[in-house]
Amino acid sequence: MILSDLRNYLKDKHRVTLNELVLHFHVDANALRGMLAKWISKGKVRLSPVTSSCGTSCCKCDPLLTEIYEWIDDAG
Repeated sequence: MILSDLRNYLKDKHRVTLNELVLHFHVDANALRGMLAKWISKGKVRLSPVTSSCGTSCCKCDPLLTEIYEWIDDAG
């Protein structure tokens, strides 16, 4: 996988969790964070603020995999 694959997926989906990216690309979460950091530094992706839970009280989700990333649309 290369950065352009990640870009295209994010542009298509607009908003995804880190877990979705792990499952789609079959890549380790930390490796994806490194690639996402590149797009964040370019101002193309933002990490959405994470709440303490996903809305339920089950606490079964790995909080590290519930990170939400959003593609910031270009004006042109």
